[in-house]
Amino acid sequence: MYTIRVMTYHVRRCRGGDGITSSERVAKVIGEGAPDFVALQDLDSNGDDGQLRQLGEYLGMAWYGPIKRGSNGFLSYYPLRGIREYSLGGDGVCLRGDLDFRGNRIHLFNVRLDSRPDWRRLQLANLLGEELLGNRSLACPIVVMGDFSSLQWAGGFGLSASLKQAKRPLWSGTYPARFPLVGRDRVYLCRQIRVIDTRIMRGHHAREASSHLPHLLTLQISDPSSYLHVKKMSRSSMEPAAS
Repeated sequence: MYTIRVMTYHVRRCRGGDGITSSERVAKVIGEGAPDFVALQDLDSNGDDGQLRQLGEYLGMAWYGPIKRGSNGFLSYYPLRGIREYSLGGDGVCLRGDLDFRGNRIHLFNVRLDSRPDWRRLQLANLLGEELLGNRSLACPIVVMGDFSSLQWAGGFGLSASLKQAKRPLWSGTYPARFPLVGRDRVYLCRQIRVIDTRIMRGHHAREASSHLPHLLTLQISDPSSYLHVKKMSRSSMEPAAS
């Protein structure tokens, strides 16, 4: 078994509650959490030099995702493959990718949903559809993370029926950052993957850097032989899985 530290963080285009836009300040918050990979939501382009690229350079992490206004992105110390952005309808977006982690593959879904209930229902249906979470080729552990723009009871039933929501601290609000009341930023898991530590970062820098607080988790990944039943394993260190 292996452990990996992950973070989901809606950075709100790196604009803090004080009105200041600062990629460097957001990078400092991420650095304090020391994650192995990060799912970021609502980045800005800043012309040719996007915030995603800036954050990657500040932290020494590889960056994955489009450089455009309102996009999601990944930062990672481990390689990602098959990065693709999907529209979920309205302002909803999902960035899909596969993480190669010590010979294991993890399917990643980085999500930002709409705050309007009618759009959110459509976006959840699209997320659960055959092109994304309903895809039968998903054979490895799944991590779905991001901003679901609602309380769990107000918009998470469809996901909870298919996936297990990762445990959260007792005080689990992430929004608004200065007085967090709503746990909008969540993580859902599937297959042999377990949460061994979870926390919401509530320090001064996190409260100022964005309108959301980052959610940080340490996950334990089982050996692929415990969940992939195949006749013959590949000679390489990567387990066989659909791309």
